[in-house]
Amino acid sequence: MATLQKIRTKAGLLVAIVIGLSLAAFILGDLLQGGSSMFQRNRLEVGVIDGESIQYPDFQKEVEELGEIFKQNYGQNQLDDNTWAQVREQAWQRKIAEIVMGEAYEDLGIEVSADELFDMLQGSNPHQIVRQIFSNPETGQFDRAAVVRFLKGMEQGAVAADQRVYWLNIEQQIVEERTQGKYANMVAKGMYVTGEQAEASATAGSKSVNFDYIALPHSSVSDDDITVTDKDLRDYYSAHKETYESEASRRIEYVAFPVEPSEKDFAEAEEWITAIKSDLEESENTVQFINTNSDISFNDAWDKKEDLPEAVGAWIFDEGAEVGQVYGPYKDGEAFTLAKLYKSEMMPDSVEARHILLQVTTQAELIAAQQLADSLKTMIENGASFAELARTNSADQGSAINGGDLGWFQRGQMVKPFENVAFENTTDSVTIVPTQYGLHLIQTTKRGKLTRQVQVAYLTRNVVPSTKTYQNVYAQASQFSGENPSAEAFNTAVSEQNLTKRVANVGESDRNIVGLENARPLIRAAYEAEVNDILTNNQDSRIFELGDNFVVAILASVTEEGIAPFENVKSRVELAVTKEKKAELLIEKAKTALSGSSDLESVAATLDSEVLNATGVNFNSYSVPGMGLEPAVVGTVAALDVDKISAPIAGNNGVYIVMPTSVNEGMGVDVAAEKMRLAQTNTYRVGAEVFNVHRNSVEIEDKRAKFY
Repeated sequence: MATLQKIRTKAGLLVAIVIGLSLAAFILGDLLQGGSSMFQRNRLEVGVIDGESIQYPDFQKEVEELGEIFKQNYGQNQLDDNTWAQVREQAWQRKIAEIVMGEAYEDLGIEVSADELFDMLQGSNPHQIVRQIFSNPETGQFDRAAVVRFLKGMEQGAVAADQRVYWLNIEQQIVEERTQGKYANMVAKGMYVTGEQAEASATAGSKSVNFDYIALPHSSVSDDDITVTDKDLRDYYSAHKETYESEASRRIEYVAFPVEPSEKDFAEAEEWITAIKSDLEESENTVQFINTNSDISFNDAWDKKEDLPEAVGAWIFDEGAEVGQVYGPYKDGEAFTLAKLYKSEMMPDSVEARHILLQVTTQAELIAAQQLADSLKTMIENGASFAELARTNSADQGSAINGGDLGWFQRGQMVKPFENVAFENTTDSVTIVPTQYGLHLIQTTKRGKLTRQVQVAYLTRNVVPSTKTYQNVYAQASQFSGENPSAEAFNTAVSEQNLTKRVANVGESDRNIVGLENARPLIRAAYEAEVNDILTNNQDSRIFELGDNFVVAILASVTEEGIAPFENVKSRVELAVTKEKKAELLIEKAKTALSGSSDLESVAATLDSEVLNATGVNFNSYSVPGMGLEPAVVGTVAALDVDKISAPIAGNNGVYIVMPTSVNEGMGVDVAAEKMRLAQTNTYRVGAEVFNVHRNSVEIEDKRAKFY
């Protein structure tokens, strides 16, 4: 038995060792494998909010759901890159609010009950969003029965998937809004405004001061009159470091190789348009020919000579071109154009017209509106009053009150179908025309002076870079990249080849660089590189194709989040110290002038300045007339006695000496009203500020830039 027990004990120890080694091997193997769950989780981490890891698959699912909401809201099938960026930002902010405020709501027991939600969706107090969605567009009345039918359809699976997602998002918004409101109201109730606070605020707001002053601007001191040492700069920087906090950024230096049409591209475009000229001349359907062959569609605008390109205007109006003739080709920027005289008529510069508008929103309404329009047209042609029919039938109430009269108007002031009819109508004839606003009965009552106007059909051939041109420019960028694999070589080549080196300072989440299209890949590369690295794209190429540019770039420097290094902000520090030194000099001059004078005029004479005045300034003023934003001056004059000359005041833009000349104490200070105003202000501020307090109390690490 003892032997058996001994074996069992040793076996147990052996089993424990084996199991331990197996677990260790499993964990180490998992860690060392590229697909390890731990490493995989870190790689897929979009961010960390208050210690909670946000994984890419989960976050992306929320982004896509919110994206569907955006599509429905904007009536689009696809969203562009900028809109997707907005969607991701909104999803991130909602996630922050959910985590940061969720704990606060839970601790206080704040929630929205099922009964509350029922009441907000279909009860006696429906939420404004629900009211908006389920209101009758014609009457504006809320249709509760429509809500009930929709919700029953949701339960029975009769509602489309996209509508279900949309509605669930609305419910979530309503719940979040009610929860936030409860919390904000709770905090607001604790922010009591005392009578003393209200009285002080009301008094400060009603009391105004008129005063004289002398202004000594910093610009009056030459830079040569002060001395700024390196020690001054470093001392100032050390004392004001918090002023120079900065976000993380990367400085990119790059050379762009623009893809522009070559001389051969221009020659080929000119050759093409020259060859097609005879076809345009012979074409019987000019509009169709233009729309088929031109890079710019036909425009049916009527133009006078001064509206046309100078050469085309001279050809038509001075040289007597006839309808059907073609001018050109001529070069127009980066395009070649043929101009065919399509129509020529004597037409008025302007017309006076009136109309009756019949609104149409459905096919059934269109049929009814067409019948009514035909009936009204017949009545007018048989002698009925157009004005009376407009007053009783027109949906355009602005003109209906005047019998449909629109007054005089020129071309370009009305929608195209309306304009065409109004200008082509003979006087007093009535024409029915549809536009996006409905059906119009238009009557032209007067026509302005007739002038010759023409329609010109332009056939345009844009000059674009050919495939060969793209290849040539890419070869240039490739050669530059291949021959200069380091920052030192990059900068040397830029100098020797007289290339233009551009600079961009970008944040991790930035998407744009001025002058470059779709710059996000370049910015992401900068945050994955080391200083002086040549940046590479996802294909490990050193060439970025951004719009019509091939770009080769280096990461020149890195600024981490926090206090910016002295050298990075030296120029800003120098400006601040220079301003401070000039203020010190001006203050000494002002003190000297004050010591020997008893009135402001003599002080001004000593300082070779003048006495100015400002009126109606109170303690709540943001700025001073003639001075700008000068809070130190406002605070001084509000507290100074009348006819008392102040000591020199160091302001934002200079040094000032002030003297109040009169004070208006105000009449009938309403302390109760001011108390209510301050309380309302506090309530408005609470909603945003309590969230910011909670948000700032937790750590948030945003890693989205690695994925988007």
